[in-house]
Amino acid sequence: MAQPERNERQRLRPAPLLFEPSEAAADPEHFFDLESMEDPKELLARATELTLAFRAATDRAVEFQAVAAAQLADPRRFDRLTAAEIAGRAEWTEDYAKKMIEFGRSLLDAPAP
Repeated sequence: MAQPERNERQRLRPAPLLFEPSEAAADPEHFFDLESMEDPKELLARATELTLAFRAATDRAVEFQAVAAAQLADPRRFDRLTAAEIAGRAEWTEDYAKKMIEFGRSLLDAPAP
C-alpha cells in the first residue's frame, strides 16, 4: 500500500460504525436500520457511509493483522512462530502469511506521522 494513498484514506472520515442493539442484530432483515428508510436518496447516502466505514475498518484491521504477524515472526522472540504457524492461526495460506509478515514489518519500520 502506498503511503500517499494511506494518508488520503485517513483524511476521509467515514461514518462511524455504530453497534446495533442485540434485539436488532438477531433480526436477519435488520441492518443498521437501512431497511426502514423510505427515501432512496437517504438510503443511498447512509449505505454509502456504511460502505466507506466498513472499508476503512477492514483496512485498519488488516494493518493490525500484519503488525501482529510481524511481531509473532520476529526472530528475537523466544516464542517466535513460523509463517506456517501464523497461517494456521489466521486461516491464511503460508504464502499470504509471508506477505503479511513483510507488510507488518514495513508498517513497524515506517516513521511515525
